[in-house]
Amino acid sequence: MSATRLLELHDLAKANCRKYVQRRFLYNELEAWKGQHFTGIIGPRGAGKTVLLRQYALAHKEACYISADTIAPEDDLWEDIRTLKEHYGFHTFLIDEVHFMPDANGFLKRLYDFLDIRVLFSSSVALAMHASAHDLSRRARLLELPNFSFREFLAFKESLSLPICNLDMLFEGAWTVEHLQAGRCFEQYLVRGGVLPFALEEPDPFPFLANIIEKIIARDVPSVARLTTDELEHIRRLLRFVGRSGIDGINYSSLSRNLGITKYKAEQYVDCLEKAFVLYRVLPEGTNVIREPKILMAPPCRLLYRDRDDAIGGLREDFFVGMLQQAGIAFGYLKSTRGAKTPDYLIGGRKDGLVVEIGGKGKGRQQFKGVNVERKLVFAHTDTPQRGQIPLFLAGFLA
Repeated sequence: MSATRLLELHDLAKANCRKYVQRRFLYNELEAWKGQHFTGIIGPRGAGKTVLLRQYALAHKEACYISADTIAPEDDLWEDIRTLKEHYGFHTFLIDEVHFMPDANGFLKRLYDFLDIRVLFSSSVALAMHASAHDLSRRARLLELPNFSFREFLAFKESLSLPICNLDMLFEGAWTVEHLQAGRCFEQYLVRGGVLPFALEEPDPFPFLANIIEKIIARDVPSVARLTTDELEHIRRLLRFVGRSGIDGINYSSLSRNLGITKYKAEQYVDCLEKAFVLYRVLPEGTNVIREPKILMAPPCRLLYRDRDDAIGGLREDFFVGMLQQAGIAFGYLKSTRGAKTPDYLIGGRKDGLVVEIGGKGKGRQQFKGVNVERKLVFAHTDTPQRGQIPLFLAGFLA
């Protein structure tokens, strides 16, 4: 592909992007980008990485947008970028979905070492990009563009600009009336696909989500893991099993037992799906526990396998875990002996941490009996706070 053709595609991409006025929260971090290191953006398919790169190109004349999946094997992209730099005045190159290139790591290394340019690249396959960050060493940093937090959904859908509430604020009830009023939108966010940025343009986003999951299995995972065709079907079955099961007891052992695969394979498949932003893994807290993670789904994927009423218990925990991870909060799940009641999660240490229970409107504090942690809080699927219980949606303001 010639440099001229790349410029034509660059102009088309910018023109297409003019209709997107609002910007994801991560855009501000890109505007603060300093230094010569490269920056990689990883995140789920449909989160808005392409729009983000095109918005950056629209705002910066020296930045050229390039979609890696338009580059043919015979194209000399190195020479084209050198030409665009030397003759057309571009100094920043925005390479979208870079994992489609045959040797993305080697190509990025050469750009860094031999051309005086800056590169912002994106990928929907975090497995490949985490490997790239390791190989690229000091040359690159990775930023994650997740699906919408509840707070960011409100900014896009309702034009509501509400501040972050940290855990201490939630525990102390230091939110605003506006935070509570926003709870009216939580059902649309959690159950009707509002967590998915592309749902802003799709009245029914779930067929598109199903297509994304299939593309991850059929295209993304094989691009970074050596798996047979039979193993791809194992991954589909694994997702169906997690999606149709309850939250408790889903780990490597239960996946191995129910799917007829080894624990090693269960761990390998879960690792791929976590790095493709479909599953979450949460390690247990406490002593004398088997160090197997609890496995959850990124919302709203569970709704592909069960209807709202059957899925809601798991969906609540999926949401809560996702918000803690977006906020960078360390936590673990609490595991007890068989049959004993125990809260869901411990955030922080046992001396000064916070024990959390997730549930519906009727969820009480009985799970906290025998737990020797001073701070305890129920996040309940309700609209109004009560003593020791706050609305679950408030966790959506952590990030």
